[in-house]
Amino acid sequence: MCTRDLVAAVIVLLAVGCTRATVVETPKLGVPVTAAQIAAWDISVAPDGVGLPPGSGTPARGAIVYEQKCQACHGIKGAGQPNDRLVGGQGTLAGKTPVRTIGSYWPYATTVFDYVRRAMPYLQPQSLSDDEVYAVTAYLLNLNGIIGETDEMNARTLPKVTMPNRSSFILMYPSQGR
Repeated sequence: MCTRDLVAAVIVLLAVGCTRATVVETPKLGVPVTAAQIAAWDISVAPDGVGLPPGSGTPARGAIVYEQKCQACHGIKGAGQPNDRLVGGQGTLAGKTPVRTIGSYWPYATTVFDYVRRAMPYLQPQSLSDDEVYAVTAYLLNLNGIIGETDEMNARTLPKVTMPNRSSFILMYPSQGR
């Protein structure tokens, strides 16, 4: 066998060997996700309320849930410590020490619901029922002077709440035809 044929044979063997090794060495991690699994995690709520679940809550009910499940991290009536302050801060955003709270910064009440539902309580995210999330959201909106003490929050009323700082946000991609 001549050198040229030997080199060609080695190149072919290497190419076949590398191709085969790549296929054999894949880790084959994970399993395909089902539509039901995706639906269980697709809990996003849009600013206009699309995605809000059935349920309702009032500030009075929210005060009870907040005391039991939120107060340890966010302080009495959302005053803060050890974690973020949730109440107050109105009129501070343009100053040197802005206080970003639900009442001073957040543009949509539905975003409050979405965040609480998805991420709170910190050590047990997604453990609150939809009624508890509506109630805590109502309580926090009431503490910030945005809704009244007897207002009920639900999928119909929550998107209608106008947050104090809504007009300070500029939509990057405004909806067509809205």
